[in-house]
Amino acid sequence: MKNVLLLGDSIRRGYDSSVKKTLEGIANVYFPEENCRFAAYLLRNLHEYSALSGGAEKIDVLHWNAGLWDCLRLFGEDPHTPIEFYKYYIDRICVRIKKIYPNAKVIFATSTSVQSEKMSRDFKRYNEEIEAYNAAAVEIVKEHGFEVNDLYATSLTLTDSAHSDAVHYYTPEGTKVFTDKVLEYLANALELENVPEYKEELYTDKPVGI
Repeated sequence: MKNVLLLGDSIRRGYDSSVKKTLEGIANVYFPEENCRFAAYLLRNLHEYSALSGGAEKIDVLHWNAGLWDCLRLFGEDPHTPIEFYKYYIDRICVRIKKIYPNAKVIFATSTSVQSEKMSRDFKRYNEEIEAYNAAAVEIVKEHGFEVNDLYATSLTLTDSAHSDAVHYYTPEGTKVFTDKVLEYLANALELENVPEYKEELYTDKPVGI
């Protein structure tokens, strides 16, 4: 069977287990137990994650995201990663992916929308900034020939009931919507005849770094 690697922040946790369950018997799905956090952290650990599958050369599809931690504003300060630095790291991640995972079809997922009005002043994200970071990343990953899964656009179609908190979608509704969207892209990359029927596997732990 082919091998899929899912990397990313706590948004990824909202679909990784259900993607794995849905693709049982069709493809092997790997993902780290940890949250991949911000872009610089992902860059540092990108090669480490290859051990999950027993070797980077075995990965056929890599689906990844980074951005929500980067645009986080703590205590009313600037974003954790200024957008110019974010662009620098996204480009370096793309270069390293090509080096470490030479056989992988690569899909970048945009960061999803948040409910800023429900966050405290000391812990804030804004959709207009998420959009700017997404746009910057999309331009870079496309230059590297990677596909883009616009999860941000998908998140805008959801109602408040899909949210488990101001940032995450750890609900039956949210999990299904994002899992199905990821499966759509994975099915194409894996050259499956059809998108497999969704099987629910909810992530219920408290998010890290919300």
